[in-house]
Amino acid sequence: MKRLAVGPITTPEYIEWWGRTINDNISEPKLENKIEQMEEEKMNLRLDMDVQKLETEKFRKGKNKAEGDLDSLKTDYERLRCLMKAAGLGKTSEQWCQEI
Repeated sequence: MKRLAVGPITTPEYIEWWGRTINDNISEPKLENKIEQMEEEKMNLRLDMDVQKLETEKFRKGKNKAEGDLDSLKTDYERLRCLMKAAGLGKTSEQWCQEI
C-alpha cells in the first residue's frame, strides 16, 4: 500500500493527480465482475427467499390437511361410539359377564 506524506510540498494539484492515478489503476473488468457478482448474489438471495416461501406454503398445506384428517377421525370415532352404545356393544367384559 502506498502512503501519501502530507507536508509543505503537497499541493492540491498533486492530491488531484494522485487521486486520478489511483482511480485509473482500477480496471473496468474488475468493476464489471464485482457488479456481476453482486447481481448474482441478489438473484441467489431472491431464489432462496422464493424456496423458503414455497417450503412454508407446503408446510401450511400439510398442516391444514393433517388437522382436517384429525377432525374427520374424531367425528368418525364419536359416530362409532354412539353406534356401539346404541347396539349395546360398548360394555366392558364384566358387564357382559353379568348380563350372561
